[in-house]
Amino acid sequence: MFQLGKTIVSEEILEKEFVCNLSACKGACCVEGEAGAPLEEQELDELRDNFEKIRPFLEDNGLQAIKEQGLFTTNELGEHETPLIDSKDCAYVIHDEQNHALCGIEEAYNQGAIPFKKPISCHLYPVRIRQYSEFAAVNYHKWEICDDACTLGKELQVPIYQFVKQALIRKFGDKWYQELEGVALKMKQKK
Repeated sequence: MFQLGKTIVSEEILEKEFVCNLSACKGACCVEGEAGAPLEEQELDELRDNFEKIRPFLEDNGLQAIKEQGLFTTNELGEHETPLIDSKDCAYVIHDEQNHALCGIEEAYNQGAIPFKKPISCHLYPVRIRQYSEFAAVNYHKWEICDDACTLGKELQVPIYQFVKQALIRKFGDKWYQELEGVALKMKQKK
């Protein structure tokens, strides 16, 4: 772990490799797990403000889950998450012709319908951020459904921090990311 501004960063995001392999996993991270995708406060407003533009991109079962649960849910810790379909799939998930799970929010963004890509927690994955009062912890979340992504990342020699570059810049800014690259370069030179 090392400190970068008001963040504590796991060295694993510099050392481990990762590139999503959708053809292997079929988007399992959108349909597996025990909870919806974590949402930040401002993302709640983005969902409220843009839902009518997102709606046409969603599937019927997702729309039904949103109708029943709302645009987001709040867990027992007070954290906001995307609603789930039958306690499994994210309500915002859509499927392509090959039955890959994709994000309906991201599809709305890709089509120019809304101004935000998708929840930052999804954009950052496999990086997870845990906010504390004085700092944010930036960690790698290892999940066996992403083993193929680790294999592909190793094959292509793409470290996690490079794979999620745009998401890290979106979350922490360009200057923070440039400092992270500097730390990565120093670590590489030491090896």
